Amino acid sequence: MTDIKNSGTFMLGDRPVFRMGYGAMQLAGPGVFGPPRDVETARAVLRAALEAGVNHIDTSDFYGPHVVNQLIRETLSPYPDDLVIVTKVGAKRGSDASWNLARSPAELVDAVHDNLRNLGVDVLDVVNMRLMFDIHGPAEGSIEEQFTTLADLQRKGLIRHLGLSNATAAQVAQAQKIAPVVCVQNHYNLVHRGDEPLIAELGRQGIAYVPFFPLGGFSPLQSDKLHDVAKQLGATPMQVALAWLLARAPNLLLIPGTSSPGHLGENLAAASIVLPESAFAFLEGIAG
Repeated sequence: MTDIKNSGTFMLGDRPVFRMGYGAMQLAGPGVFGPPRDVETARAVLRAALEAGVNHIDTSDFYGPHVVNQLIRETLSPYPDDLVIVTKVGAKRGSDASWNLARSPAELVDAVHDNLRNLGVDVLDVVNMRLMFDIHGPAEGSIEEQFTTLADLQRKGLIRHLGLSNATAAQVAQAQKIAPVVCVQNHYNLVHRGDEPLIAELGRQGIAYVPFFPLGGFSPLQSDKLHDVAKQLGATPMQVALAWLLARAPNLLLIPGTSSPGHLGENLAAASIVLPESAFAFLEGIAG
C-alpha cells in the first residue's frame, strides 16, 4: 500500500494529519443505506487505510444509518492515538432511505450521542454541522441556534472541535463568533471553484478546508481534457484530480472514498504524483 507521507500534513484542530485522508461514506450499502455488500471487504478497506498511514477518517452516523460508525468501531477500536475521526450531524435517514433535515437542538444532541455510542468514544474529535438549506449546495441562512447547541456540547466535553459542511463564507463568520471553527467541508474541485476566496481566507487563519466530490460536475469536454493529462502522466483521472487539489492550496485535506481496497490504493497513490508546471497550468484552465 502507498505511503501517504508525500501529501504533507496540516493541522486539524490541535492535531497534525496527513493531507490525504479517507472518507467512509461508501462503506454503507447502495445509496449510503443499509449494510455493505461485503462486510469483510469493508473492514479490509479501513485496515488498509490505517496501514498506509491515514490518520484522518471522515464519517457520519447518518451513513447507513449507524452502519458505518459501528463498522469503524468494530474494525479499528481501540483507535490509534494519532487518528482523528471527523463526523457530521444535521441530517437523518428515513426508512425509505431518504435524507432529511435534523437540526433542532434536541435532534443535534441526540445525533452527538448516537455518534459517541456507535463510534465507541467518550468525546468526538471533530463534529461538522452539515447545512442543507439547499440540497444542491450552500445557501444563506442563520446557523446561530444549531452552532450554539454544538458549542454547548463542546463546553460539556463531548466534542473537541467544531466544523461546518456545505457552508457559505457568511455562515463560517457567524459560527466563528460562537466558537472556533477548525474545518470547512464543501464542494470544490477542478471545475467547481467558487470557494477559492473562502479557501484562501481559511488558509490565512490556519483552518483546514476539506473538498468533497473531487470529480463532481465535470462537462464531457472537461472530463476529456482531464483524461488526456492523466494519460500523459500514466495516472488515472481521479489521481490527477486529487494531485491537483493537493497542489492547489496547503490547507486542503482530501477524503476520497471507496469500498474497494484496490481503489483505495489508487487514490492514496495520488499523494506521490508531482504535477509538472505545464500540466498544472493546463488543469487550471479547464474550469472555464
